[in-house]
Amino acid sequence: MNAKSGSKAAAPQPNAAAKLHAPLARLLRPLVRLCIRSGMTFPALAQLLRELFVNVAEHDFALEGKEQTDSRVSLLTGIHRKEVARLRGAGAPVNETPAAVSLTSAVIARWLAAPEFTDAKGEPLPLPRTAEGDAPSFEQLVASVTKDVRPRAVLDEWIDRKLVTINGSDEIELVEAAFVPSGEDDSKWHYLGRNLHDHIAAAERNVSGAGPRFLERAVHYNNISPKLARRLEARSRELAMDVLKTANREANRALAKDKGGDARWNFGIYIYSEDADDAVDAKENAKESGKDGGQEGGSS
Repeated sequence: MNAKSGSKAAAPQPNAAAKLHAPLARLLRPLVRLCIRSGMTFPALAQLLRELFVNVAEHDFALEGKEQTDSRVSLLTGIHRKEVARLRGAGAPVNETPAAVSLTSAVIARWLAAPEFTDAKGEPLPLPRTAEGDAPSFEQLVASVTKDVRPRAVLDEWIDRKLVTINGSDEIELVEAAFVPSGEDDSKWHYLGRNLHDHIAAAERNVSGAGPRFLERAVHYNNISPKLARRLEARSRELAMDVLKTANREANRALAKDKGGDARWNFGIYIYSEDADDAVDAKENAKESGKDGGQEGGSS
């Protein structure tokens, strides 16, 4: 971020720190759980936060026309000036999409969007490995995205990762696992950082600005039966996939006429539910609803 845009956020909002404490504690709880489960200790996380505080203050809160100083970064972050001097100058964090993740996403997006690779309902067609002429095939699909990687190499990797299966007609079929990285797949860590970053960044812009800039809404119901929660989760999953496929088709087809640039767009949907069997979460829900029983719902 440049100094001009950073200067807009340089002045702290009155009483914002006090108001931020409760939502931040809730936001961080699952991340702390993930840290502990993954073996990241508090000292390691504290060091990461220290580096990020200095980096963000240095790059996002520079005053227009003025050189950012160690003293000002120290004032903004509460980190000692000598420590600031040691940590400054590392440059803004670089977030690069791993090549394999980028290629996989692009090919799957093409398979779900291009008319020649989808049926009348917009579902991905089973594809033969190769085909004569202009008939759709897996080889043609991969070649429409990149000429740098052999389609056979992509197919072998996808079969190993269980992203595709081979049916009785020796056709290649995309499976649901292609949408959800799991197991030891490194792409799940990439999407964890990217999707959570974008969701939190949208929410941060909305509470920091004069008015909401990004759409960031949820439909929520508390104190419902586990059976209904499972049914709503299944139905919302169907609705979400329909919307995501529609957005992907429109975006993918629009690329043909786009001149390209440095902008980025991300459209995401999340679904979450939890059982009341967890005593901690049950107490937390009761506090939120302000009652011990009954039902509550709405959107926000």
